[in-house]
Amino acid sequence: MTTQMIIAQCLMVLTLVIMITGMTPIYITAITGAAISAIVAGFPLAGSAPMTIAKMINSGLNPVIADMTGILLFIGIMQATGFLDVIVRDIVLWGNKLGGGPGVCTAGGIAAGVIGALTGFTQPVITAVITGPAAVKLGVDPNKVAGIQAHAGHIGNLAGFTHPTQVAILATAGIGYGLFNVLGLIAALSIFFMSYVRVIYDMHKRGVTVSEEDRIAVMEEIKNKEYKTTSGKAFFPFLVLLIGFICGLPIFLVGLVSALVVMILAHKDMKSAEQTMMQGVGLIATPLVATIGFLFMSTVIKQIGLVDTISTFASPMLSFSPVIVMFCVAFVTGFMTQSYAASVAVLVPFLQVVLGTGADPFAAAFAAASGASLIQYFLTGGPVAALATVIPVVPGSNLKPANLFQRPSILFGCLVALIITILLMIF
Repeated sequence: MTTQMIIAQCLMVLTLVIMITGMTPIYITAITGAAISAIVAGFPLAGSAPMTIAKMINSGLNPVIADMTGILLFIGIMQATGFLDVIVRDIVLWGNKLGGGPGVCTAGGIAAGVIGALTGFTQPVITAVITGPAAVKLGVDPNKVAGIQAHAGHIGNLAGFTHPTQVAILATAGIGYGLFNVLGLIAALSIFFMSYVRVIYDMHKRGVTVSEEDRIAVMEEIKNKEYKTTSGKAFFPFLVLLIGFICGLPIFLVGLVSALVVMILAHKDMKSAEQTMMQGVGLIATPLVATIGFLFMSTVIKQIGLVDTISTFASPMLSFSPVIVMFCVAFVTGFMTQSYAASVAVLVPFLQVVLGTGADPFAAAFAAASGASLIQYFLTGGPVAALATVIPVVPGSNLKPANLFQRPSILFGCLVALIITILLMIF
């Protein structure tokens, strides 16, 4: 190995360490550090050479970005037409029928998670402002209400389409959306399930009872809000989206067709419909820059030989089971950084190493994503738009006890993700 390559690898490792610590802006650090490392390694900026920095940057223009765009075309018009509001209402009403207060806050968290999975920015407070106070009135402990609502981020990340780290993992493994999102949703829902069961147990233990009259009164408050369409019309475009997924059609086109279905059902003219779709695509700005930056960094890591170096040091561990080791590395990284975004500095290079052993790309990618994305909420309840944003709208809740309530459920979800990973290895 040349001295240039050794220095380039050291600079890349330094970049990854800085990203993990969060001392600098993560996206700028990734792009700048990768570019400097590539230049030091001797790669030309452009030209006819087999590999240039320009070609490395273009490698970040992965097909999954088109999938992201299609989904955001759909979600943009769903939000603008009020169709999404109707879906949230119906999910909450369904949650009430399923299990009163525990059902209401669980349904609210799931609804926020689904919205976050589509938009790329999970904001549990959107539904918590309605379902939080309602669940408290229906007898659920405020801290547990806040904790369940803030589980939304698990769906938004692991079942989502636009988180930069998720996109980088999928692109590195060379797989697409579809089954990956379904399995991510199952793992995330297991966290909701465990919290739901624990809340019901807590209410029984405290002897809480809510009269049917009080329950009806709380639901009427939600029903009486003005809505722009019917349940059938609101859910039909989602059905179209789901069928397209199952049939394996290009997600960009499926998203566009679903958006056109909304346009027709909402009686919007084509110009205004296009405008609202474009507003949805505007949500891609941050994920797009981050994704291109992370994938550029991923290519540089491979080209300067850092993957081979890491593989040499990690070979004793990888002899056991590369995919399981990937899950453990992702779990520890997510726990230490408490950030799925910061974890990319470890996940992408180590995933490349695991893939180099001949491991199944799908299983390895799921291990990398689930191991980090679920545990990142363990110590704080979420790095940005999670538990801290829900506390102010849930009367009587407090951050610390709400987060303590979340922890056993999060560990259960991680166990379910590990089981899914093992099953993917077997089958």
